[in-house]
Amino acid sequence: MTMLRDPSVKYSAFPQVPLTNREWPGRVTTQAPIWLSTDMRDGNQSLIDPMDAEKKARFFDLLVRCGFKEIEVGFPSAGATEFDFISGLVKNGRIPDDVTPQVLTQSRADLIRTSFDSLEGAKTAIVHVYNAVSPAWRKIVFGMEMDEIRGIAIEGAKQLRDNAARLPGTDWRFEYSPETFSTAELDFSIACCEAVMDILQPTADKPIILNLPATVEASTANIYADQIEYFCKNLPNRDRAIISLHTHNDRGTGVAAAELGLLAGADRVEGCLFGNGERTGNTCLVTVALNMYTQGVDPQLDFSNIDEVIATVEYCNNLPVHPRHPYGGELVYTAFSGSHQDAIKKGFAARERQNDEKWEVPYLPIDPADLGRSYEAVIRVNSQSGKGGVAWVLEQDKGLKLPKKMQASFSHVVQALADSTSRELGADDIWHAFERQYLATEAKRFQLVDWSETHSGADRIFAGKLTIDGTPRSVSGRGNGLMSSVIAALAESGGPIMDIVDYSEHAIGQGSNVQAAAYVECRTADGKSLFGCGLDTDVATASVRAILSAANGA
Repeated sequence: MTMLRDPSVKYSAFPQVPLTNREWPGRVTTQAPIWLSTDMRDGNQSLIDPMDAEKKARFFDLLVRCGFKEIEVGFPSAGATEFDFISGLVKNGRIPDDVTPQVLTQSRADLIRTSFDSLEGAKTAIVHVYNAVSPAWRKIVFGMEMDEIRGIAIEGAKQLRDNAARLPGTDWRFEYSPETFSTAELDFSIACCEAVMDILQPTADKPIILNLPATVEASTANIYADQIEYFCKNLPNRDRAIISLHTHNDRGTGVAAAELGLLAGADRVEGCLFGNGERTGNTCLVTVALNMYTQGVDPQLDFSNIDEVIATVEYCNNLPVHPRHPYGGELVYTAFSGSHQDAIKKGFAARERQNDEKWEVPYLPIDPADLGRSYEAVIRVNSQSGKGGVAWVLEQDKGLKLPKKMQASFSHVVQALADSTSRELGADDIWHAFERQYLATEAKRFQLVDWSETHSGADRIFAGKLTIDGTPRSVSGRGNGLMSSVIAALAESGGPIMDIVDYSEHAIGQGSNVQAAAYVECRTADGKSLFGCGLDTDVATASVRAILSAANGA
């Protein structure tokens, strides 16, 4: 084959929809749609190694726990494995009374009969029949004219009607798809659906489901929304139909197409958890559902333990969920960038001062805790991180609340460590670096052994037993407070001459296990800033240790 210099000449622009006064752009999401999981059919058909019965049973139970009320359990006419699993769900009483199983079949008499037989005995069930209607399929795949294609839809509808009458023990519901809807003429899709409705005679109380799939995503999502609105406005007896969406992701906008399709008048969304499906996948139900939280809408699905959902899906599908997948990915609530970390840290601090539950934290569209994720992994540290991220990790892991200037100073230590190791730093890495910089006694010039304090008029006298350069020493100093007397004692013992610029303290923990953390910023005679931290069950001893820590920094 000869490569074209300009491949674009092979393709044509997708046609616009003849829709005037479109209404969907002005609408907002106010309620959750009807959800249908197709993981066990569309998702299963897309796997290199399809799920066995054990995995399908585990997946079915997961979907029930997540709150799905309609589940496409398989393609029973595909073979004995599928048929036996589906009929086993019914015979073994595995289907809850409030869950409706659905099966898919092509519009062929023998396949439709097999599909009904697989669900015989179910309380209620949906049989979904489809046939392709678009020009490419008519011309290339079938070699048929419009009337012949419409005839396939009509015959399928008759088979649905007759098989339902054959098995009256189940409350049968019907779904019809003008397959390849996204690339078909809208009026012809409507004509096929109208013909099916004429046979099945749905009512407003027992409507038919009309699925309008983006079988191949061939346009921007707004065009798909126009198609849905046009269909809804021009379908006779619209009140007797539930309009369902099954969007694929060929252009990477399957979720957007589903969301805009709902605004355009659809009632139902079909898809898979995390977007598994043939070719590039179909719409991700997790994403569409959890996006609703950002609009203040309850999706009516339970993903409060997202990690359990991911573990089950990965086990059953033998496919990984990408670490950056919306909502579910391992890293989607994690910030490495310094500016991101600072904003998130400030957001959580502001949240502690709030008097309501309104969620407003920068870079986090929803609360990770609502999905069972902890806050500990929201900020992780590597060479791209800043002072806010380092401070967050220490606060979450050790309860330390470093002053801002000390955060900046220590972040340089962590930055050097990250650069030298060329990897992400865990909480233990950061803690050990903090210990080495401010707390560890080994190899430090000044080490506290014991101390006492006395008063002389307005002065306070510090008497301490220290190890200085490895040698035990008794030192003393006079000042107007404890910390100034410690500084005086150090100066008289060969330590740095410095003044206190800032001091703060806080408690760590509660009850009998409470510990004090003291932080100090000192300035030497030549203007150098020294930072120190002291930890002890006694707050005064913690402050003495903080002064020694700063002196060791000299």
